[in-house]
Amino acid sequence: MTSAQVDTEKAPEEGYERGLGSRQVQMIAIGGAIGVGLFLGAGANIAKAGPSIILMYALAGVIIFFIMRALGELLLYRPVSGSFAEYSREFLGPFFGYFTGWTYWLMWVVTGMAELTAAAIYIHYWFPGIPQWVSALVFLVVLFAANLISVKLFGEIEFWFSMVKVTAIIGMIVIGVGVLTLGFSQAGDTATVSNLWEFDGFFPNGIGSSLMTLQGVMFAYLAVELVGVTAGESENPEKTLPKAINTLPWRIALFYVGALTVILAVVKWTEFAEGVSPFVKAFTVIGIPAGAGIVNFVVLTAALSSCNSGMYSTGRMLRTLADNGEAPGVFSRLSSTKTPAFGIGVSVVFMGIGVILNYVVPEKAFGYVTSVATAAGIWTWLMILVSHVLYRRKVVAGRLPASSFPAPGGAVCSYVAIAFLLFVTGLIAYDADARVCLYVMAGWAVALGVGWVVLKRRNPEVTERRGEPEFEKIG
Repeated sequence: MTSAQVDTEKAPEEGYERGLGSRQVQMIAIGGAIGVGLFLGAGANIAKAGPSIILMYALAGVIIFFIMRALGELLLYRPVSGSFAEYSREFLGPFFGYFTGWTYWLMWVVTGMAELTAAAIYIHYWFPGIPQWVSALVFLVVLFAANLISVKLFGEIEFWFSMVKVTAIIGMIVIGVGVLTLGFSQAGDTATVSNLWEFDGFFPNGIGSSLMTLQGVMFAYLAVELVGVTAGESENPEKTLPKAINTLPWRIALFYVGALTVILAVVKWTEFAEGVSPFVKAFTVIGIPAGAGIVNFVVLTAALSSCNSGMYSTGRMLRTLADNGEAPGVFSRLSSTKTPAFGIGVSVVFMGIGVILNYVVPEKAFGYVTSVATAAGIWTWLMILVSHVLYRRKVVAGRLPASSFPAPGGAVCSYVAIAFLLFVTGLIAYDADARVCLYVMAGWAVALGVGWVVLKRRNPEVTERRGEPEFEKIG
């Protein structure tokens, strides 16, 4: 087989417009690592873990980097839009591709619900008279319209959303460091690095309580894998994807570890609570005029950014499933602007359930959907890691070509990450409040199992494992 033939197999044209440039892919990658889990969810995690939450975000960040390097190796082996489902299908079999594709779709639908809920909470900050469900519905409709126009518009919106988030966090760090070193602002007298250990120590509620926050911390990192979904629409995936993945460690160090360290030094951890953004709280304590309102705008863009990404990825995943005969064929159609409009539309209808939750249980809506999204995200990450381990075995055996972007340490880091994700799943099972998501996932698994049986009866060819592509023996 010639190298040209291999390249064609590795990067098939899927009908999408390759409209995402390097600038946009970089910002999608950066924005994916900064979401509502940091801007809103961190408040509840700080209240549970105190300053040790910094260590939890750092630990989870290392695991996320292992996952992304595993994904990066697979993406440069074969960059396709439905990456996670495609790799599960290739290395574990058709059922796992089907299950992963639909579960990733579920993850983004419920994440979209969480982001709509958060956005509605932020609007409530300025306009307390507007019901949460009204704000959620308006944002849902506006973002849906933007996603139908073109992938370039999606990329441009995501670029500027991410730019706002990055600028705000860097500004928070610079101002916080200024408060700590120069002592200006209303927080000048109480802001000190010793706030990180003075109030009952670094682990004020014990190590066990800190570990229990890992499930919420992992939700904060959902969407970093979105880079894999952009592979089919990136102008030059061989250059942009490795660059986006390799910058992940410093993004986590700066945006999570750095920002939280500064915030918790400026404001003692006992002042944070669930449902309150640490960033809004910090600016309020510092006393910057209109600072809290500005940060509230920033965290609003973070929520809308993630919901925007959710609409983008759900449409692409449904198209991948349809192309493999695992979803109705209508989902495979592209609009005149080369977007999977029907798939996006159906996903938006399901995201509308979040609007209903905001009407029925506005105070609990965020917690419910984030736990389900985390469980679905853990499954997706596990499939990436297991696929990577199996891919590495085939490379070593000479049955598949090596990727141009190998993960450091081969499959070792993937095994470590698998063990960590199983540990977090155990923590979720132990937590009575979070455990409900495992019941939801069990019901989801049963529903998908029934769907697979029906699919097998109607179209047996779809459910059969395809032959491995022929490659010359290496070495």
